[in-house]
Amino acid sequence: MSGLFEGKAALVTGAGGGIGRATALAFAREGARVLVSDIDGGGGDETARLVADAGGTAVHFACDVTQPAEVEALVAAATDAFGRLDCAHNNAGIEGVYGRTADCDEENFDRTCAVNLKGVYLCLKAELSRMRDSGQGGAIVNTASVAGVEGAKNLPAYVASKHGVMGLTRTAALEYATRGIRVNAVCPGPIRTRMLEAIMEENPRMEPAMIAAVPMRRLGAPEEIAEAVVWLCSDRASYVTGQGLVVDGGFTAGT
Repeated sequence: MSGLFEGKAALVTGAGGGIGRATALAFAREGARVLVSDIDGGGGDETARLVADAGGTAVHFACDVTQPAEVEALVAAATDAFGRLDCAHNNAGIEGVYGRTADCDEENFDRTCAVNLKGVYLCLKAELSRMRDSGQGGAIVNTASVAGVEGAKNLPAYVASKHGVMGLTRTAALEYATRGIRVNAVCPGPIRTRMLEAIMEENPRMEPAMIAAVPMRRLGAPEEIAEAVVWLCSDRASYVTGQGLVVDGGFTAGT
């Protein structure tokens, strides 16, 4: 395969489905060798198989992004498998428990922030070190959310974690701008993923209300976020760093 990332290697967390799987497939389509990672080993294996079926190269490495040793091993696995690490999409995340701030217990808050915020921090720490030491530079995209740029009722832990992701993104971008490493975030709006489908199943009124709130009157597809991630990691975005690219069908345009 040939494309934007011919000869390069990419790492994608949360790649067992949804946005992560779509991004892994998009990287491979553009010629990258991809290390796919997910805490769900079955989902990660399936993504690697899909990449191979499409003619690409992928290796699966299961990882819990809340565990520092596992994250270090993950990033080492990318360089061991491919000899380099050029791009990373830190995508692993959870919604947390739906409910108002006063009803959000500490366990939910801690778990949501551990995956969504600490997980991104641990991945950034390991990836930046590898890219810095290689001297080859690189590009990293973190998955934030429209909830990282504005508030959202009934998801206090999720919103706090995604605002934190935006802060980490901007800080790392400033720190490594002269080292040839760009760090950005993608901020999806309502996307039809397994995670969102599960929430909508619990509350049948949520889907039509959510669609009505999007000016384009539809939910987004994981592939639409993947295209944004791939662009941000490519040389076509060579002057873009420290940004949160909102991909939301106009959901936040009126705020």
